Amino acid sequence: MSISYRSNEIPAILIEPTYRRIRLKLGEEVIADSAKAIVVYENGGHPVYYLPKSDFREDALEPSSKTGASPVLGPRRYWSLVGEDSAWSYENVPQGVPNLADYVTVAWSAVRWFEEDEEIFGHPRNVHWRIDTINSSRLVEVFVAGKLVARTNRAIFLFETNLITRHYFPVEDLIAGTLVESPLHSYCPYKGRASYYHFELDGKRHENIVWYYPEPLYEAGRIKGLISFYNEKIDNIRVSTGDAE
Repeated sequence: MSISYRSNEIPAILIEPTYRRIRLKLGEEVIADSAKAIVVYENGGHPVYYLPKSDFREDALEPSSKTGASPVLGPRRYWSLVGEDSAWSYENVPQGVPNLADYVTVAWSAVRWFEEDEEIFGHPRNVHWRIDTINSSRLVEVFVAGKLVARTNRAIFLFETNLITRHYFPVEDLIAGTLVESPLHSYCPYKGRASYYHFELDGKRHENIVWYYPEPLYEAGRIKGLISFYNEKIDNIRVSTGDAE
């Protein structure tokens, strides 16, 4: 059962169980292994896994003198994890918030995180967040600097919770401009690792306005190798109301 909490004094918090086995590794060494983890969302942020202290390796956590606080959960107690003050817990949460004293989380970058047997990157996936990839025959036209640069009726529409629609299509449907490889990469826990292109048009370079996923995660497999323009950085992406003519 999920538990949410909000008051006039502190922001919202959502605490839920997860039925996924969560493991933490330092290199190849397992330091925590739990089938009883919980997920904590502070004030609408990314989900954070907290594991029972008893599911950490016996010598993994040592009390630390470092202190801190969360505006949502109150005073934070730190733990030294192999010499680093990178783990913490909350032993005096505000009234009405479930007791978290028996749970510990670790800074994301300090360890390797696994859900079941799959390593996860970026941050845990929010179970209330989803993506859908859907074929569409609607005409999609892309305009950059006042010029039509792509025209396609072979787009994959990607719908992602709370975000604008993205349109992915074959590079062959470009009708103007040139793609130039960029060193930029980003990571999405729902789609995978993205690579970027600069876009050169009429002697001007528009930096990192196109991206693609060479090897997307399974749920986004239909967009593999297709390109998408950054809606917010170009003139317009015009989508017809019916089938392409």
